Amino acid sequence: MSLIQITKKSAGTPGSKGSGGSGDKPDLSYGTSSSPNNRAGFARVTIGVTSGKGGVGKTTVAVNLAVGFAQRGLKVGLLDADVYGPSVARMLLLQDEKVRWGDDKMIPAENFGIKIMSTALTSPEDDTPFAWRSSVATSALVQLLDDVDWGELDVLVVDMPPGTGDVQLTMVQEVRLTGAVIVTTPQLVAVDDVRRAIRMLLDVRAPLLGIVENMSWYDTGDGVRHHPFGQGGGALLAERYGVPLLGQFPLTDGVRAGCDDGMPAVAAGSDSDKARFRALVDAVLARPEVQARLAATEGAQ
Repeated sequence: MSLIQITKKSAGTPGSKGSGGSGDKPDLSYGTSSSPNNRAGFARVTIGVTSGKGGVGKTTVAVNLAVGFAQRGLKVGLLDADVYGPSVARMLLLQDEKVRWGDDKMIPAENFGIKIMSTALTSPEDDTPFAWRSSVATSALVQLLDDVDWGELDVLVVDMPPGTGDVQLTMVQEVRLTGAVIVTTPQLVAVDDVRRAIRMLLDVRAPLLGIVENMSWYDTGDGVRHHPFGQGGGALLAERYGVPLLGQFPLTDGVRAGCDDGMPAVAAGSDSDKARFRALVDAVLARPEVQARLAATEGAQ
């Protein structure tokens, strides 16, 4: 079993000598949750998309948000921080792309008007496991921030992995998040884990932009609406933590097929799917935390 090596020419694991053009180890002087580093200073706004629970459609939301921001004329990057199970590349028709290097930094892949970086782009084969201990995974995450030529961005969207472990802690200690979008399904089993993720964010003083409820229902041809995962989970979280319910999304074949085919619904879906995701984009952009960051940086230019 081989390990992925995010290196330009020489061997080594992420964070080892030779990972990057300069041959130096990445700066691993970690910040703290109360005083985070600013490794994403190239972005005016940094939004984490997280859930605490796997399988709720978090990456679907992150991908469509990023593409939707680009449709609004913003310069957008999407960082796939799910270093063990990256899915962003497939959802953006980049599953066959491999990482490219400039003089001393990795060059992001691009599609649908956004820049993308993911460990999937470093994998020699499509089934190569990311068999990393947490220290290597967090070092890889730092590399995907420091050793990538992101350029100047308006918005960096970070697709977070499930859970509340080292990758999440590293992100809130290394990046000054503008806010987090929380994804859940209505099911209480999902809500239980999402609450833990929310508490972690609150404990480290990361702003919550709001809740997205995915897989809320599906409609059948006879006009009947079904709720296979129950009802009300998203609204319950929004009320409990005093944040808005940013949107509810049904199970649709079109969104699922778009994810598999690398065609995001916000760009290539049905009119109704496009409308729902574009409304979510507008709701996130309207949040005071996002507005303040965009206004502050515009004023400084």
